[in-house]
Amino acid sequence: MKFLALLIQSILLVAIWCSPAAAIGPERLVYDVSWSGLNAGTAVLEVAAQGDDFRILNTIASNSFVSVFFRIDDKTESTVSRSVKPKSFKEKISEGKFRAHREATFNFTTHQAESKDLLTNTVKRDAITARTYDNLSSIYFLRSLQLAPGQSISFEIYDTKHLWKAEAKVGHREEITTSLGKFKTIMVTSQLTRDGIPAKVGNPTFWFTDDNQHIPVRIKTQLKVGEITLTLAKEK
Repeated sequence: MKFLALLIQSILLVAIWCSPAAAIGPERLVYDVSWSGLNAGTAVLEVAAQGDDFRILNTIASNSFVSVFFRIDDKTESTVSRSVKPKSFKEKISEGKFRAHREATFNFTTHQAESKDLLTNTVKRDAITARTYDNLSSIYFLRSLQLAPGQSISFEIYDTKHLWKAEAKVGHREEITTSLGKFKTIMVTSQLTRDGIPAKVGNPTFWFTDDNQHIPVRIKTQLKVGEITLTLAKEK
């Protein structure tokens, strides 16, 4: 169960290009992770300036109880321009017996991405579009847009292995309650496809704050076994 990849690779962007809502900037968001109602661990999503660019880092780790039977220790990292165009992406995944260690670089002049598998020492190149993002940069591009109920959303996302077509719909506004209090949010549902075939897992639902920041307060997605939910527990 690639928790992090399934959660984040499915994040979708807008086909109708809207005016920017908020720019990318330093932040740190901490989430409680639950798996089919079981407290499973902690996830962190943070951004830091790196010269003229920004570095986005996402980590997820299982707690001591879950680690007894299924240890999770995932790290993904994206370097993006200030306009949130991806330059490079790295992932190091350790979930149970599954391991992955990959890197990708993006060239929007040639419209190609080069991906390296550091475990098998192989390199591949894939065609991308001008609207291609990686798993992390897609989050912040989406957050920079104006979101309104009824929008239809589409773009491409490269996950170091495949180029996915994505479609999302901006749904209704909803007030949700967390340990931090009540948030007014706007819901976005998503669907990934490749070669016309819908992805059977992933395809998460997001609740973003209904303001210019669009902080992801809650993320919920279906896995092969059970459902996983990330709920914002701390921000600074």
